[in-house]
Amino acid sequence: MNTKINYNSNTGGYVLAILGSVSYGLNPLFALPLYAHNYSPTEVVFYRYIMAAVIMSFIVWLKGERLIMSRRETWQAALMGIFFALSSLLLFASFVYIDAGIASTILFTYPLFVALMQWKFFGEKASAATWTALLLATIGIVLLYETDGKTLDPIGVVLVLLSSLTYAIYIVGVNRSSLKSMHTMTLTFYTLISGTILFSAVLAIEGGLSPLRVPSDYLNAAGLAIFPTILSLVMVTRSIHTIGSTPASIIGALEPLTALGISLLFFDGHLNLSNWLGILLVLFAVALTVIKK
Repeated sequence: MNTKINYNSNTGGYVLAILGSVSYGLNPLFALPLYAHNYSPTEVVFYRYIMAAVIMSFIVWLKGERLIMSRRETWQAALMGIFFALSSLLLFASFVYIDAGIASTILFTYPLFVALMQWKFFGEKASAATWTALLLATIGIVLLYETDGKTLDPIGVVLVLLSSLTYAIYIVGVNRSSLKSMHTMTLTFYTLISGTILFSAVLAIEGGLSPLRVPSDYLNAAGLAIFPTILSLVMVTRSIHTIGSTPASIIGALEPLTALGISLLFFDGHLNLSNWLGILLVLFAVALTVIKK
């Protein structure tokens, strides 16, 4: 039996979407130990991006990819890279205030933002299912707002919602610009470079960068660079180009589920019945939106 997968086919696109979503859900596994060693969110994402940029530049060189772009492609790639980087920074900052699993679940509202932007700016009509999904997602987030008798820090909730919004802008921007036809590796490389420059500027304002101190810090930073960054970004972007944003968004439900599992298994996370109901409502709301499409 021939089990080789053609990643340019629909089947290959679904496989890439699954692997990419699970990879992105590994963020808490590598980020939270660095927080425990007193690294700031900006420092964590800087190490994540600088290591990923170095690895990706080596991969691009080995594959002989074309890095020269037109002026229009250059500014579009830089702008979308900034939005993706902002999404990463805001998500990691939210981990300081709320449980990483819950933050990753709230992040999964990004397909709803995508649907709204497609309707508002590109004339795609929002159906009754979309508005119903928005209501369900709002109710779900409210249910997530209480854990063990304590409400979630509103700063963390706002941060992760802004992360969701900027990620949605990245998705829409890539698919509504000349970047849609750009090779995945090239786009990923420039996205990482844009993020590295942005985080360098933020660190300069914050007062500098703390060096990695022990071997586990290097391993966690490398894990962030490889799994939820390079692998996830390449595979999810490729899957969107292959199967489209709608099915890729459905499979994106594996992101918060992976993050929740990691939070519960490795970091003593706690969820009550309301939280579980909120999670189900958020996931169902997004699934309702994309399945309707």
